[in-house]
This record gives sequence, structure tokens and C-alpha cells, in this order.
Amino acid sequence: MFGKRSAQGTSAGSPAPAPVYRPEPAQRAAPAQESAVPVFDTSLAPPAFSAAPPPRRPEPVMPEVKSEDYYQTKSVIFGALIEAIDLSQLSRLDPESAREEIRDIVNEIISLKNFVMSIAEQEELLDDICNDVLGYGPLEPLLARDDIADIMVNGAGRTYIEVSGKIQMTNVRFRDNQQLMNICQRIVSQVGRRVDESSPICDARLPDGSRVNVIAPPLAIDGVALTIRKFKKDKLTLDQLVKFGSISPEGAEILRIIGRVRCNVVVSGGTGSGKTTLLNCLTNYIELDERVITCEDAAELQLQQPHVVRLETRPPNLEGQGQVTMRDLVRNCLRMRPERIIVGEVRGPEAFDLLQAMNTGHDGSMGTLHANSPRECLSRIESMITMGGYALPSRTIREMICSSVDVIIQAARLRDGSRRITHITEVLGMEGDVVITQDLMVYNILGEDANGKLIGRHQSTGVGRPKMWERARYYNEEQRLATALDAMERSPDAGQG
Repeated sequence: MFGKRSAQGTSAGSPAPAPVYRPEPAQRAAPAQESAVPVFDTSLAPPAFSAAPPPRRPEPVMPEVKSEDYYQTKSVIFGALIEAIDLSQLSRLDPESAREEIRDIVNEIISLKNFVMSIAEQEELLDDICNDVLGYGPLEPLLARDDIADIMVNGAGRTYIEVSGKIQMTNVRFRDNQQLMNICQRIVSQVGRRVDESSPICDARLPDGSRVNVIAPPLAIDGVALTIRKFKKDKLTLDQLVKFGSISPEGAEILRIIGRVRCNVVVSGGTGSGKTTLLNCLTNYIELDERVITCEDAAELQLQQPHVVRLETRPPNLEGQGQVTMRDLVRNCLRMRPERIIVGEVRGPEAFDLLQAMNTGHDGSMGTLHANSPRECLSRIESMITMGGYALPSRTIREMICSSVDVIIQAARLRDGSRRITHITEVLGMEGDVVITQDLMVYNILGEDANGKLIGRHQSTGVGRPKMWERARYYNEEQRLATALDAMERSPDAGQG
């Protein structure tokens, strides 16, 4: 099919000696085994932190990497493949047909150059080369795994992943920094962006919504740094968060009611605490007939409603023109007749425009921001508005926050890697110059089991009539709210894990 294959057969018959690939068995990377999730027996739960010394954690094992012979062999075959294949014709094929065509040509090259390798080694090499040509190279096996939350590439030689909240080193490596840079450019070009020495920082996304950040030399000293925040193929729901222990069943019911009664919500938490996942879960309870507009730096929210408009910021071009900021998007949303505005992450002066939208008829708007506690979340909003250059008194800004934000949901990633919703907090109002809040639910850490897993419990604070009560009555949800609050107060052992 490809016109250059016969020419390759002629050139392959040259008398130049071919390297023989003989990998050593010791250099094979053993498949990683997933550790079993420890089961905590509630009858043996200690009432407080144990005085015994913590269990000794095993030393991390550095995985074996593939030999230099493997990469040399792969480089020779890859160069011969590029000479033999017609890329213009290959681009017209569907992915499966293109993969089969590449496999056929690679098999011919291996035969003509007399490479000695087993069937398993040949299949591994074929998959790697197909991924290089058609996909994202060495990243493809990691992107296919659904248990990975983050992929962190620190130059061509080191790649780390996060599994179950813990960072692990992998045996994935790139041929050189140029191959890694080419893959990064392939990723960002799909969303109309570019990364090079003149524009070394770039935010992008994969087709499945996974968030991508690239920072290239000269800013990244040791080679290109690529970070991918992956999303699971099966979208998480509140029921699954209950199953994982992130929230108690009663707390999940309160979150459902918060979504249904159109409370203005801010999801707060640190990096990797699950803010975007929780925001996706809350959007499941938006009515199907509502017009929802999302504003994000890299589109990663995955709303299931039919009437959704997705907006994305744009960086400036080479001349420094054409930038569209988050604040521009939020201000433009107000002219698009939204019923809810959802901001993927509030990190600057757009906080002022979001608050204005929340208290001017766009009930049920949501956003996320980085903060370590609900009280710090309020301070962060105030400081971000001040950073925008608004000459407003602090009291005026706090009154605007109180009239706009109804609920703050705090997410956290604990030191054992687990993710928990630690607070559901209402914003009540002002007393003097202080913003008053009340917690409906908190997560208390009780101790640690023999496997190093933290033991905790979601507990009610005893609030029987929250501020959102009248709003719940307006939407005929007050009975559900009362039932959830009563159940949470009667079940002190709920949500343990």
C-alpha cells in the first residue's frame, strides 16, 4: 500500500552489521501489584491516637528500566520505519488499520535487519513503536490505566505516577528530551496551543478532559516537565464517594439537597484533594432544563446536562495579543442568559465578578479555589478581590461574600493518601467585621490502623435548623433535609473509615 516499502527492502539488505538485542532477565520490570485495601474492624477502634510507635514503612523500591540495547534497537527500527512509510497515506487510515500497517512494516524491518528477539519482546517493541507514531509514545500504557490519578514526567528519564494517593516511580522513559518535547507539542496542538522556548508554559487538555501542564526549557532546567491530571473513564458519583469513605451517607444526602435547592457553593481544598471531582458530582443534581455556563482555564468539567455552554480561556499569542482571561469569560457569561455559572477554578480578580453573578439572580452557581479550611477560603476570596485593584473597604467585601456564598465544602487529601470531605460549612452573615460560619458536618481523625491507614468519622455538629432551611422549603426539600440531619446526629459511627 505504501509506495516506499520496496525501497526499504533494498536498503535493508546493506551489509552493515545490525545490533543484536539480547535483554538480560534481571532488567525486566516486574508488574506492580496493587496493595489490598485494609479493612478496619470498628469493634476494635481505638478511642484516640494510639501511643504505640507508628509502623515502619517499607523502603521504596526503584523499578528496573529497559536496557540501552532496547532503546538503540528501537531507534534503528523507528528510523527505518519513517523512511519506509508514507505518512500522508497513513493519516487517511483509521487508527486500527494504521496500527496493523505499521506492525506489518516493522515485522519486515526486523526480519531484514536480522534482529534476534523473542515473540514477547517483538510484541512489546511493536506496541511501543505504534504508540510513538499514532499516540503519545511511552505515556500510552499509563493513560490506559484507570487507577492512576496523576502522571508526572521530570525530563526524559524519570516518570512518576500517583496511585491511591501515593506517588510511585515507574520504569517509563523517553528516547531523549526531543521525543518528550514532540509528544508535548502533539498534545497541546490539539487544542490550538503551542509550547517552545519562546512560549515555555502551556495549559492544555487531553480528549477525555484530563488536564495537562507543560513547562519547557529554559524554565525547566532538567528537561521538559509534563504533568497530567487524569480522570477516570467512569465518572464518579456521590454514591461512589460514600463507598470509598470520602463522605458519610447522611453527608452525601445533604450535598444532594444543596445541589437541588440552588445554593451558591464554593468547593475548597488543596492540590489533588478532589475539588474538581466533587464539583462534577454536585453538578449531577442540576435540573436538565437549566442553562449552565462553565468557565475554565482548561476544560475538564464533565457535565451531563443537555443545555451546557463550555468556555475556555486563551493565552496571548507571540505578539502578546488576543489573551482572554477568566475574568473576561465570567463577565461575558452575564450577557448569555445563564441560570447557573460554574467556574472551574477561581484564582484571581474574577472572584469579584463571580460574587456579583451569585447575588444578582444566578442562584446555584459554583466554583473551586485553593484553601486549607473554610475560614481560610473566605480570606482567600477577600484577598483575590483586593488583588484586582478594587478600592473597597474590607467590610464591604465581606458583606458581598456573605450575601453571595451560601455553602463552603472543604475537601482534603490526608497523609495516608485518602481523600475526605472534611467540612460542610454554611456562611451565616456578619457580626461586626467578622464573617460568621457554622459547620453542619466535620470529619474527625481518631487514629491509625496497623497498615498506616487513618481512621476517622464524619460527625454532625448538632445543627438542627440550618440557614438553608427556608431555601429547602421553597424547593420542597425541607423534609429530606430534616431527615438527613436527624440521621447524621443519631449515627455517631456513620462514615467511619
